[in-house]
Amino acid sequence: MKEKRSSFSGSIGFVLAAAGSAVGVGNIWRFPYLCAKDGDGLFLLVYLVLVLTFGFVLLTTDVAIGRKTKKNALKAFEELNPKWKFLGRLTFLVPVLIMTYYSVIGGWITKYLFVYLVSDGIEAAADGYFTSFITSDIAPIVFMLIFLALTAWIVFRGVEKGIEKFSKIIMPGLILLIVIIAVFCLTLTNTAPDGTVRTGMQGLAVYLKPDFHGLTVKRFLEILLDAMSQLFFSLSVSMGIMITYGSYVKNDIDLNKATNQIEIFDTGVAILAGMMIIPAVFVFLGNDGMASGPSLIFITLPNVFNAMAGGRLWGTLFFLFMTFASLSTVIAVFENIISFTMDLKGWDRKKAVLINLVGVLVLSMPCVLGYNVWSGITPLGAGSTILDLEDFIVSNNLLPLGSLVYLLFCTTKLGWGYENFLKETNTGKGMKFPRQIAFYVKYILPLIVLFIFVMGYYTKFFA
Repeated sequence: MKEKRSSFSGSIGFVLAAAGSAVGVGNIWRFPYLCAKDGDGLFLLVYLVLVLTFGFVLLTTDVAIGRKTKKNALKAFEELNPKWKFLGRLTFLVPVLIMTYYSVIGGWITKYLFVYLVSDGIEAAADGYFTSFITSDIAPIVFMLIFLALTAWIVFRGVEKGIEKFSKIIMPGLILLIVIIAVFCLTLTNTAPDGTVRTGMQGLAVYLKPDFHGLTVKRFLEILLDAMSQLFFSLSVSMGIMITYGSYVKNDIDLNKATNQIEIFDTGVAILAGMMIIPAVFVFLGNDGMASGPSLIFITLPNVFNAMAGGRLWGTLFFLFMTFASLSTVIAVFENIISFTMDLKGWDRKKAVLINLVGVLVLSMPCVLGYNVWSGITPLGAGSTILDLEDFIVSNNLLPLGSLVYLLFCTTKLGWGYENFLKETNTGKGMKFPRQIAFYVKYILPLIVLFIFVMGYYTKFFA
């Protein structure tokens, strides 16, 4: 017998669960290193402009499609317009691919939490520790399994008792932790070997102040592409996730208000994540520490904690925060896959969770092995890994193309249609989606997405 479709108990449950999807690996791992890579304040400025002008519309389209149909992306597009059935199939690929490497990163984070729980964390700051861990044969797989088991257990408990309950408990705790750590980092002071005194407030200025010195068109495009890619990950748009979560939203919920709350919540946490990490890195490592890229939290930050008074405590709190944040993201991605298979196959939740858990484990193996036995595979050129390829497929292809097609579906008569989209979005009391921006939504935004997609390939392979 097919399981009755679940729902969130109310607006708060939906907002916290959806924000939990957004507030995760993308915000805490990806946002700070992209910010440091792209000139801190300048990246932050570009990102905020995109959030205000672009993110709200994309997030609203996802949630509105889900609430209208009460189905996940696999079935939602087909119900609204059978000719767009293909889009549901395409959307299914995104969470599957994301799971193949987010589960691996989640395992890395879990490993570091374990290290700080059982030791003083000094070994985590040793030269080559991170490389030694990810290139070992067994340890990365074991910690990925632990991370996936936690994810599966929460999703197995269902929408209200599992995902919503986890979000209501964890999300306030995450916010408290990030505020405490961020405020503490602003009070840090350190004297460099050359006698220069560096403070957390100086690091905050580096983080917030846009630097336009030497800015070129090419460089600006790179920052724009990074910011747009971050937007997709941060808000979990064009992945089918928010369509699935939207399908659990009751009709009396103020959709526009809830969407605004999710966006504010997500952006606020991203900014706090930068305040938590970048000033601390600046204080102890200077500007050189900013260039560590994706390894920022696994190599640079353990060195920062090692230099702090009470470093073990702060390291433990940070990686506890990271573990919960990454869980909230992967739970949303996995729930999307579970919802797909329950609707498609008619399975109950238990069967869907168990079968998909095995499937995700198998599909994640290439990413894990890409750092050891398959390290010789460099799909995007020298120094690249299988994880880089999977991220490129998602970030540079499926997400921008998905957002473009979502927009066309919601705004053209060939799809769902703009009037139908507005009617669903503005159902009930409260905020209304502004009808006056129709030209911008129908024509300007799709052109922006198409431009970003093309330029992504140009800067990657030809510039």
